[in-house]
Amino acid sequence: MTTLFGRVAGAALIASTFAFVAPFAAVAQESDNRVAVTSDWNVFTEEEPKECWGVTVPKETVNTRDGQPVSVRRGDILLFVTFRPGRPGEISFTGGYPFANGSTVQIDVDGNSYDLFTDGEWAWPATPEADAQLLAAMKAGTTAVLSARSDRGTQTRDTFSLRGFTAAMTEAETRCQ
Repeated sequence: MTTLFGRVAGAALIASTFAFVAPFAAVAQESDNRVAVTSDWNVFTEEEPKECWGVTVPKETVNTRDGQPVSVRRGDILLFVTFRPGRPGEISFTGGYPFANGSTVQIDVDGNSYDLFTDGEWAWPATPEADAQLLAAMKAGTTAVLSARSDRGTQTRDTFSLRGFTAAMTEAETRCQ
């Protein structure tokens, strides 16, 4: 079973890949470790430690407070699936802000809802079984909508395309066997 520390450390490594460049499109074009693009998903690899991941940015973002649209400043908004040798894919999400303490992120894949637990600016499925279930839903789906609440009370809704998702996951998993 993956530990919280392992997930946080992995997320930090992945996030550091993107931290120095914005927006994400520039990262995808300039990174020397991008190995594939499959429609709306990019695949990256890292050798030390060996990790491979698929990542995408939202197609639409809506921010509200008290039911009204608001303009807010957010960091990178990214949906990942990370593979390591001998381990199944692990889904993670960063909303570009600290999540409210004790809150969850809800992910809706074509009408089926799943919860992600939060820690700081990151969210994950709670168990490897939940990861596997969500990964299967995403492979079969067309859109993932993630809804969350910031530590300032802003409600966010980020819509991600799953076009190219299955091909990206196959590529990432194959590269990390």
